[in-house]
Amino acid sequence: MTSKGRVLVAMSGGIDSSVAAVLLHEQGYDVIGMTMKTWDYASAGGSKKETGCCSLDSINDARDIAVQLGFPHYIIDIREEFGDYVINHFTDEYIAGRTPNPCVLCNTHIKWDALLRRADKLGCDFIATGHYANIREENGRHVISKGKDHNKDQSYALWGISQESLSRTIFPLGHLHKTEIRQMAMDRGFEALVKKAESYEICFIPDNDYRGFLKRRVSGLEEQVAGGEFVLEDGTVVGKHEGYPFYTIGQRKGLGVALGFPAFVTRIEKDTNRVILGNYEQLAKNGMNVGKLNMVKYENLHGLPTETITKVRYNDPGTAAVIEQVGDKMLVQFHAGVNAIAPGQAAVFYEGDDVIGGGWIETSFNLD
Repeated sequence: MTSKGRVLVAMSGGIDSSVAAVLLHEQGYDVIGMTMKTWDYASAGGSKKETGCCSLDSINDARDIAVQLGFPHYIIDIREEFGDYVINHFTDEYIAGRTPNPCVLCNTHIKWDALLRRADKLGCDFIATGHYANIREENGRHVISKGKDHNKDQSYALWGISQESLSRTIFPLGHLHKTEIRQMAMDRGFEALVKKAESYEICFIPDNDYRGFLKRRVSGLEEQVAGGEFVLEDGTVVGKHEGYPFYTIGQRKGLGVALGFPAFVTRIEKDTNRVILGNYEQLAKNGMNVGKLNMVKYENLHGLPTETITKVRYNDPGTAAVIEQVGDKMLVQFHAGVNAIAPGQAAVFYEGDDVIGGGWIETSFNLD
């Protein structure tokens, strides 16, 4: 055991997690690498070749780094727990007329728990990942903040991690820019990592066709939901659609209706199988309710309306808003209308670069 302790590093085979492992090894940690097999592509039935974090090539790439640096590497199969929780939730949310965020759910409920359980078995003090985010202890809380490279910042996807889990988490890349990480890999002779294409799709939908995935996953879904109506905000029926689960709030392309103006999906009504369309202005809402909160910087905000920048999706720059905690929910009042607020997505509240907390969007509306 080294003086800095033993750390279990989640290694996907990509450049970020690989450099994270290399840096911790160089800093004097006793590193153990671990690659998680979350999904079997053959069972997805998609058209795209197996790529990304679960492919055999990626597992081998992670193992090669460990072999070269002389630390152990393990593979853990979490397909069953991943499928039962993340994929079932993904399917159920679309069937409920909402738009899920499986990556946030996976971080919160699967990856961290799986890593910490294995860390305990292997005698590891810490776990580490290649996320672009920072973590510090302040006033008895473990606070997540944005990574130095704001273009790559991943703090939005980490709001759901518990304080107990954060107390044992290290983010080695939080203080670095992507360009620095690429240079570090080159300097250490890992040229293949630098050239490796990065994966941005949902890991279990490598062809990015979530509609095809739902059709394969839910027997008879197409027949059950076909023939629903496209309706304007005033109730005018303007066409037929393929079924409400195949549309998302804010969608413009692929609607198959010509209305003489750019039309967007503004609302989805599961019970009537109606998809509501409107213009760009009708897409904006200035209020929302957020539930299933996880507070990060503060234990709670009861009685303290707080100015924040609130993000409603991963690549959202955020909008100024006042948040007010009411029981176990957060009322969010934006200072300007926000487009395409989708129930089922995560909302994350920031104070400067710090994550105050987050939750799941339940409803959106316009305040008077």
